[in-house]
Amino acid sequence: MAIHIRRREFIVTLGGAAAAWPLAARAQQAGPPVVGFVNGGAADPAARYLAAFRKGLSETGFAEGRNVQVEYHWMEGRYDHIPTVIADLVRRQVAVIATPGSTEGALAAKTATSTIPIVFGAAVDPVELGLVVSLARPGGNATGTNFFAFEVVSKEFELLHELVPKASRIAVLVNPSTGVAIDITLRAVREAARALGLEVTVLKANSPGEIDAAFEALARERAEALFIQADGFFASRRVQIATLAARERMPASYASREMVEAGLLMGYGTSIADMFRQVGVYTGSILQGAKPADLPVIQATKFEFIINLQTAKSLGLNISPMLLARADEVIE
Repeated sequence: MAIHIRRREFIVTLGGAAAAWPLAARAQQAGPPVVGFVNGGAADPAARYLAAFRKGLSETGFAEGRNVQVEYHWMEGRYDHIPTVIADLVRRQVAVIATPGSTEGALAAKTATSTIPIVFGAAVDPVELGLVVSLARPGGNATGTNFFAFEVVSKEFELLHELVPKASRIAVLVNPSTGVAIDITLRAVREAARALGLEVTVLKANSPGEIDAAFEALARERAEALFIQADGFFASRRVQIATLAARERMPASYASREMVEAGLLMGYGTSIADMFRQVGVYTGSILQGAKPADLPVIQATKFEFIINLQTAKSLGLNISPMLLARADEVIE
């Protein structure tokens, strides 16, 4: 699978000693500061998120092609290539490395540099990951937002069970390229399943072909519902996943509204678009001279429970009025 790297303009390689912070780095550049943007998904399905990131930049006075260059690296699930991409960005001393929705990107960047500012959108507690020393005072070269995709796994699993109460065996689709994410997801799912008396079977995929194979395995595994790990690559394949779920008549859940809009049964989580916007805001703030150490990590506070009623009807599910009333949004 090809990795698409889109460059807005020619990137000028920096000369001389590396600057610690963007104001000094900018003086060494022959043009606007360069932001290295790394995401695990694909560009086209992320159009809404990308617009949100650019909106965040604009809120701090930055516009691509005018006073900032953004170099996009869409990994399309090839997470093993992230360290190489990050190493190149560090070698060229870009002004900021932005990793919205890519825990792997944030960790690779933190490993590769202690000076270039990093703005992350992390699905896992960034203190636990070692990205920052504390949420209030990050204390290093990284800051960003925590959107709690994995902290709410148990709640999402319980809601899926409420929507499909007769399901006794639930499949969990995970991306084997995301080590720390898999551990957190499976631990929370297994604890929730044990409390509810349910069986769990694990399926793995990190390519479009493997997603196809995973759905073909659902019948063999006698799965009656599907829980999908929050993952940038899976999010970028939402049309494929929703189409396969419909074909297999499989009730499925994911952590964001975009999957539900595509046709999955339900979603529970925070706004991914708002996370991208916040990363854009902090990226712009750092370009203005703010230090990551002084920018507290933003924590998502609003969680959305969304039900696709049209999908529920096509699956023959009768959703109780009480459960529908608990939903923040019902897609009909």
